[in-house]
Amino acid sequence: MAYQVCIDIGGTFTDCLVSDSGGNISIFKSPTTPGEFEKGFINVLHVAAGGYGLSPADFMRQIDLIVHGSTVSTNALVERKTVKAGLLLTEGHQDILVLREGPRKGAFQWKLDYPEPYVPRHLTRTVGGRIDARGRELTPLSVDDVTSAAADFRELGVEAVAVGLLWSVVNPDHELMVRSILEKELPGIPITLSHEINPMPREYKRIIAAAIDASINPIVRNYIEKLKLALDEAGFAGELLLANCVGGMMPLADMIRKPIYSVMSGPTLAPMAALALSDEPDIIVGDMGGTTFDVSALRDHQIIITPDSMIHDDSLGIPKVDVRSVGAGGGSIAFVDQGGLLQVGPRSAGARPGPACYAKGGTEPTVTDANVVLGIVDPDYFLGGKMKLDRTLAEQAVGKVAERLGVSLQEAAYAIYTTSNHNMVAAIEEITVREGINPRDSFFVCGGGATAIHIAEMADILGLKRYMIPRFMAGLSAFGGLISDIRKEESAVLLTSDASFNVEGVNDVLKKLVEAGDSFLAEAGVEPANRQFEFAFLGRYEYQSFEIEVPFEPKEAALSAGDLPALVESFHRMHERIYSIRADNDVVEFTAWKLRAIGKRSGQDIWQKNTLGDQAGPVEPKAHRGIYQQETRRVEDLAVYEMAELGAGAQLAGPCLVEAETFTAYLKDQHHGEIDRYGNLVVTVA
Repeated sequence: MAYQVCIDIGGTFTDCLVSDSGGNISIFKSPTTPGEFEKGFINVLHVAAGGYGLSPADFMRQIDLIVHGSTVSTNALVERKTVKAGLLLTEGHQDILVLREGPRKGAFQWKLDYPEPYVPRHLTRTVGGRIDARGRELTPLSVDDVTSAAADFRELGVEAVAVGLLWSVVNPDHELMVRSILEKELPGIPITLSHEINPMPREYKRIIAAAIDASINPIVRNYIEKLKLALDEAGFAGELLLANCVGGMMPLADMIRKPIYSVMSGPTLAPMAALALSDEPDIIVGDMGGTTFDVSALRDHQIIITPDSMIHDDSLGIPKVDVRSVGAGGGSIAFVDQGGLLQVGPRSAGARPGPACYAKGGTEPTVTDANVVLGIVDPDYFLGGKMKLDRTLAEQAVGKVAERLGVSLQEAAYAIYTTSNHNMVAAIEEITVREGINPRDSFFVCGGGATAIHIAEMADILGLKRYMIPRFMAGLSAFGGLISDIRKEESAVLLTSDASFNVEGVNDVLKKLVEAGDSFLAEAGVEPANRQFEFAFLGRYEYQSFEIEVPFEPKEAALSAGDLPALVESFHRMHERIYSIRADNDVVEFTAWKLRAIGKRSGQDIWQKNTLGDQAGPVEPKAHRGIYQQETRRVEDLAVYEMAELGAGAQLAGPCLVEAETFTAYLKDQHHGEIDRYGNLVVTVA
């Protein structure tokens, strides 16, 4: 038997999805091991081996492919535990990271402390030399300045260096010369060049990306090396791919060259799973894990790529799948603030010690504790009974909130439950209503181990008509990794407009992008027949400050003058979709051109071969359980169904519970579910 595996490390649990050669998929979970993620990685593989009745060594030998979504770089940035990085800029422009882009602020943010630059001033140096916007050398590069900066960095103990010179995206000669000098002066220190990591015209976005990449380079490299060593020692001889932030996979060598693409890569896999599970045009994906609730959206059945992701006060710089996160996971801690109001999150109990009901030392009330008190989560059937929860400890923790609020235990638990739901609803509205997507017209796909407990109330609040609880909901991101393509994004700068469209220049850029993408896929071992390319441009109305991304489909990777009206109309439509207005008489400027190189992998669609048989006979509950109902303010017995016992076409009517080995679904009144042929529960709200 040959296996393909995807491992996604979350804040509380590490998920492992295994697909065999027959298309059967199984999910396994193991506690995450913060600080030693490679240990949790191997642990969950051992759990999977036991699930197949194999020794770890035998299981490893039969794995052809492992794909992995890492949180190492994200955690380093969020926790501000990056390495000391130096920054080298053009003389006279040492404050690029201080000034940023003059970010748009909220209407009520009338008082803000100006944030510190990502790389502090004492680690920033400048060098003489100047390239202009047309790529002409106005002033030669000062070799003495570069050598002097290298000496300063050596004295300061810098562990990586980012280089960002003006207009290097047009002519990279000076940046390449700087790297050549630094490699001699600072042997063994990784050097990141801005024109390689993020070739775009905006200096801040390009240089902040280089700075972030440099600051996490040794961390990501060290993790990959430790992980590879652990797998080698375990007997793994197959291929290892890592998830990137543009919704695909990259070989190890490419990730080591550009580690910034590993930032927030795990959550980008969930929308890729939704893309495969549903044909709906507009889809919302909510992934509630132990620490955060990640929400993303698909528009016109396309992944939304954003150039504006933030890390604290700084832009990430590079484009990534648009996923927003809030601190609303199962481990989010509930507390009553000084004003007597209940708050849930963003602080989390995490994997250690975890919620109070885990009996691992946690004492503060969490969302999971509230769900145990409400009766929704069965303490004896958590993870299919493999992990027992302590209801008494959950009640003691939630009791603290009940005492502060002066309400009953169940009312306090429901208050935690519904507050968490409203936190998640706010995140959903942020990525839908404010981005031109009506949630009422969207299809919701649940991900993460806890979303199905909360989706029914969120659906009522948002006005959702339909939502899906996938069979592998608890490992949706891992499932997305299992079916994802090999992907990489290439981009190049060429400013033109519909007033005087530079067809020849654009085609030259597109040709170079295709060559770069094709080279990447060839190095990744993708056969020519399995290579695909998607194109997009960044456009804006003349005098606008910011661009939007617009996809287009050139014939044979080339454009003609006759294609210009279609490009302009595509921009108008996208602008109207996002901002509700279009200006047909305004000049449209094209600032940059993008290509996504996509490589199809064997076995990506094998899961579709494993379909369920039809439901035989009436649907019978396996048990009944008392669940607190806020509408009646009392505990009522609800039917409990076992997901694994339901066949295709099985129909359920809420209020009821549906249990699987890795999740519990709570259907409210007027919520009617039906099992599809792949074992997913599709719910319609009457």
